[in-house]
Amino acid sequence: MSPPLTNKEKKDLRVLALFTAVYCRDHHTAERKPLSSLPKQLSSLEKYPCCASCQDFLHYAIERRLNCPLEEKPVCKNCQVHCYRPGYREKVREIMRYSGKALIKRGRLDLLWHYFF
Repeated sequence: MSPPLTNKEKKDLRVLALFTAVYCRDHHTAERKPLSSLPKQLSSLEKYPCCASCQDFLHYAIERRLNCPLEEKPVCKNCQVHCYRPGYREKVREIMRYSGKALIKRGRLDLLWHYFF
């Protein structure tokens, strides 16, 4: 059993799920379904539907975050360890770049803070 997540960690994973869902909706035509088989403490992420490939990415990213070896977990883009495989690192950059801009254009100014920091 993994230790409880902090509110900051939950927020980071919620933002990642939101960004991935926005990216998936705008780039993929496959059927989108809610995330499943998540730990109980992340059940709120089920409201972000994604296609199968984006779900695979999200499960990988969540696993990496939950198993982060650093005690004070940094934001992944500022981390020195980079535990994502190279293909996934590019994928997360692409998702964040696209979805951050798309959500800000739609009026989600609250995400500016997360986008820049």
